[in-house]
Amino acid sequence: METYEQLLDEAYGKIKKAETSGERFEIPKVEGHFEGKKTIITNFSQIASIFRRSPEHLQKFLLKELAAAGQKEGDRLVLNIKVPSSKINQKIEEYAKEFVICRECGKPDTEIFREDRITFIKCQACGAKHSVRSKI
Repeated sequence: METYEQLLDEAYGKIKKAETSGERFEIPKVEGHFEGKKTIITNFSQIASIFRRSPEHLQKFLLKELAAAGQKEGDRLVLNIKVPSSKINQKIEEYAKEFVICRECGKPDTEIFREDRITFIKCQACGAKHSVRSKI
């Protein structure tokens, strides 16, 4: 009869090792172009779906942070000013850190909800709950 330690070693040998080569979640980069004095973000809906947030919430944040007027047209966002993609990418990273990624475990498996007048993020992975600092 095998000992407990031998059985445990055998079980650990059969379990797949978790990949530690990289993160499974990457903050997407914007794709777009300029049309005259306007900036068109063509992959706007994909970014919102990767974050699992409503496009309206992301749009409101970007328009406020970039101090620009704009509107959603289908799957794309049209900004009424010229903005370099590096600045938009920086704002999308800030959005992800504030509204998507859990502060405790660093995973993107979160959801936004309101209690009274305070907005919270609840992590589905670790169960942490924390308030959102900025208001939109």
